[in-house]
Amino acid sequence: MSRRNAISDDDGRKDAARLLLNQPLVRASTDPEAHRLIRRHKDALAQSFRNHLGYRLVVEPHFARLYKGGLGPTGSRPLRRSGSGTPFTPRAYAYLALACSVLLTCRQQVLLSGVVREIRHAGAEAGIELGPDSPADRRALVHALRQLTDWGVITEDDGSVAGYADDPTAEALLWVDRELVRQLLAVPLREVTDPEALVRVASEPGPDGTRHAVRRRIVEEPVVIADELPEDERAWLRQYQRREAQLAEQLFGLRLEIRAEGIAAFDPLEELSDQTFPREGTLGQAALLSIAELVRRLRPAATANTREGLATVVGFDRGLLGEIVTELLARHGRRWSKEYTEHPNRLVADVEDYLVGMGLVALGADGALSLRAIAARYAPAVEVAPQQPLTFDLGETT
Repeated sequence: MSRRNAISDDDGRKDAARLLLNQPLVRASTDPEAHRLIRRHKDALAQSFRNHLGYRLVVEPHFARLYKGGLGPTGSRPLRRSGSGTPFTPRAYAYLALACSVLLTCRQQVLLSGVVREIRHAGAEAGIELGPDSPADRRALVHALRQLTDWGVITEDDGSVAGYADDPTAEALLWVDRELVRQLLAVPLREVTDPEALVRVASEPGPDGTRHAVRRRIVEEPVVIADELPEDERAWLRQYQRREAQLAEQLFGLRLEIRAEGIAAFDPLEELSDQTFPREGTLGQAALLSIAELVRRLRPAATANTREGLATVVGFDRGLLGEIVTELLARHGRRWSKEYTEHPNRLVADVEDYLVGMGLVALGADGALSLRAIAARYAPAVEVAPQQPLTFDLGETT
């Protein structure tokens, strides 16, 4: 093989790996080019994911499925509705699980009314209190069914599941791909007895436990704080962090920023995350300004609480974030969305969720908030011209 072909092959494998990290279920019918690329490199990909992350890759003629193990109960990210990006509610998750259990054994062609009836029957058998039929209840069920449609498990032939949200008599003819239903779960249900066991078993890193656990965090989370890792994982990361930076770039195109307090992973192409930071819009601006103000106010506390010359996290009262967002609304609200200016509590909650999701703020098991050291790199210089939107100068951006 020529050197040029070898480089091209490496780039193709890296592109395929990135595709799977971003979209663990790829169907030939909806993305034939991506599926062909994955099939071309399937052996190298399977070995790379298995050795590097302990992930299993299945490539079939009509789909490819990367089984991510997850990070366990403390490292979850919500499933988000397509379009709005709104996180799934607990009821929508319940309906998603019940729908999968029903679709595993149903006929290939079914009516929406039949699926709804079987879902409610399955919920009753499982002892799940679904409550009376209501518009909110039907919307949660529709969100679950539309997610299965997005994944290709359900295909709408005549009618649409969306109509059921407003009309309980709405009907649709659906085709079900039972093979894809079987491929959704990372762990066969026969191996677990309850939801907690499912999460635990799925996230177990395997024989190469320490390195797989750390690498999964580097790939799946925006920030890895060394002091938040178990002792064996922290020691391993300190020893091999330079090598891991090279591997992350080589395998997935990720650039690792290594600091004394930990590691942050950056994707120059901004493709591998469901959220980016910073971002445009009211929420993005409010979050960025809030981080800058939190850093300013908490810096003295960080200095006072330094351990061995470094403070990796600084705790703060949840009310402080609310106070900061309220002040920002008073200062910049005329430039921001009415959705938030008329509902300031919603903006406070969304800013908190966004910052926690991006790893800049940590949410403890007791509900306490802490500012992470990585947040200090996002302290923008703000310029506000009359009647103009806010602009930020971050210097080096990611």
